[in-house]
This record gives sequence, structure tokens and C-alpha cells, in this order.
Amino acid sequence: MAKTKKEEKKHIPVVTPTSLRFFEAYINNPSPTGFEWSGQRLWLDYLKPYVDETFTDHYGTAVAVINPKAAFKVVIEAHADEISWFVNYITKDGLIYVIRNGGSDHQIAPSKRVNIHTDKGVVKAVFGWPAIHTRSGEKEEHPTLKNIFLDCGCTSKEEVEELGIHVGCVVTYEDEFMVLNDRYYVGRALDNRAGGFIVAEVARLLKEKKKKLPFGLYIVNSVQEEIGLRGAEMIAQRIKPNLAVVTDVTHDTQTPMINKVTQGDLACGKGPVVSYAPSVQINFNKLLIDTALKKGIPFQRQASSRWTGTDTDAFAYSNEGVPSVLISLPLRYMHTTVEMIHKEDVDNVIRLIYETLLVIESGQDFRTFAY
Repeated sequence: MAKTKKEEKKHIPVVTPTSLRFFEAYINNPSPTGFEWSGQRLWLDYLKPYVDETFTDHYGTAVAVINPKAAFKVVIEAHADEISWFVNYITKDGLIYVIRNGGSDHQIAPSKRVNIHTDKGVVKAVFGWPAIHTRSGEKEEHPTLKNIFLDCGCTSKEEVEELGIHVGCVVTYEDEFMVLNDRYYVGRALDNRAGGFIVAEVARLLKEKKKKLPFGLYIVNSVQEEIGLRGAEMIAQRIKPNLAVVTDVTHDTQTPMINKVTQGDLACGKGPVVSYAPSVQINFNKLLIDTALKKGIPFQRQASSRWTGTDTDAFAYSNEGVPSVLISLPLRYMHTTVEMIHKEDVDNVIRLIYETLLVIESGQDFRTFAY
């Protein structure tokens, strides 16, 4: 029987106009893998009023801490880096070929505007592509890493180099944040700066609601996830946490050309996604689910087979084993410049992490049995 309007649970908004302004600025700021520093500064500046101390490591992972002297340590974590490109070859005619920095999708590249980051500043360029008129009657060539190229308006290699462009310069798309139909946040790098925003909002809620935790809380924004969970591996060894709550994105599977049989049945707007995988500690996961049920937070379930492919795996298998859970945010069009997440899902992921922290006990043991 369908629920009446009175019976339907009312959504509890969390994101404020002030925090949304930060989110927009944070998404619009480029933070490619290996070059995350400017975004990390923005993130730490936003967090400073809500935490006791902050620090960074040599590669740029940023950490904000509440109760830094506590012996029991809980991490809430996201990753900061976005996919991008590296300049790989400059032709004598001034065209630029690229290679991936992370899982960049070559099929979306043609006609995209980009920023080439140099020591002299940002240089504008475009991914060129032959006009449809010139391809008439011939077999269509699809975009590949071998044929996509950048045009920055130069006609020689020397002219390109005079702009400060060299092999190894990083390239990002310039597409920016927007709100679509008052329902979705849209932009590039929502994977996973949306997660960085979420864990920062958890810290804000704890401060504003004057909640005192019986453990040290480490709010972590890791670098280099897109090329193998590297930042999480490094910071896990430094912090040596007792527990880890990781948040990342996962696929909304409701759009065309996605197979639910292999990818699962997940949708934006239906709540956070709780994962099942060997790296997800079973009893910690039960606490997460029990919390969602008790607090009326909608959630979905996902099976992740041998690994999650997220920083959960890095934390779980560090330091002789760290009980870890993964809370995912459903997202459409991953690794494009129009990634989409539902506003209510963002609120509910924040709520789920926040409420879970309030029921974790210092020294809590999640073993099923112990001898």
C-alpha cells in the first residue's frame, strides 16, 4: 500500500547556503592527481573553525583533528584528487598530445575546453576534432588516446613552449559547478570532492551541535586515490587509526547503457549506499546499518566483490587491519565533466556519518569473537 503524504518521512536538510558556497568554490578549483595543494588549502581553511588542529603530509593529504590527544582514533575520509591529463608530446606545428593522469575518458574529450597548468599560470586550450564535413563518406574514427589532441592557438612547438607549456604539465577541464532542477549538484570532480565536502560538513555539525566525542576524530582528505589509493596508504600508516569510515561515489545505474545485472540497482535520490566487500568489516557495517534504521536515514545496498576500489581497501589492510566501512554517494556520469549527485543524498550521507560517530564507543571492539 502506498504511503500517504503524512506517512512519508520528511527529508532533513543539512547543507546550508554558506556551506554550499564553499562546495561550489571547492568543486570549481582544479585539484588534479599529484597537484592537489590548492584545493587542500581551501578545504582546511573551511574546516579550521570546527577542529582542534590540522596537518598535511609530504604528498598533500590534508587532515583535520578533533581531540588530537585521545588514544582511540577514528578516521572519516574522502579523496581530493580529480582525473586529468598530462602533456606528453608537442608537435612541430604546435599541437599537443596527452596521456591520462587517472581514469580520464578519451571519448568525452573532443571539443572540450581545458586549462593547461604551467609555472607561468593557466593557458587555455581546446581538444580539437575534425569537422563532420571532412569525415563524410569515410569510416568514422572514434576518439582514442592516439588521436585526441590539444590546440592552444599556436602554430609551432617553440610558440607553445614560450607560453610555459612543457611535457609533464597537467591539464584539467574547465567545466564548473551548477545546480540542476533544484535537485542535483552537477560538475566535474564530484568524484570525490563531494566526499571531502561531506566529511567537512560532519565536522561542522559536531561543532555547531556541541557534541563531545570520546575518541580522536581524524577528518582526512587523501590525495592520489585515482591512481591506486596511494594517499590513503600513506596517511593510514601515519595516523594508525582504530576505525575508518570512508566515503566515495558509486554508480547510479538508472541511465541507458548500464547493466543492472553486473552493476547493481542503485539510484540517485534513494539514499547513501552501504557496501558489502571483504574489506568492509562486517560488525562495523552492522552498526552503520542499525544507525540508519534507527534514525530513519534511507539507504541502499551494494555488493563489491573482492575489493571496493576505494580508499576503504587501503585503510582496512593497513596497520595489521583497521575495521573499515564504506558509505557511497550515488552518482551519474562518473569521470565526465557533468557528474551528478542528488542534494538529498548528500544530506543523508552527512547525517549517516554524523549519527554513526555518535554511537561509536572509545575502544570499541568489532571482532565477532575473541580467544
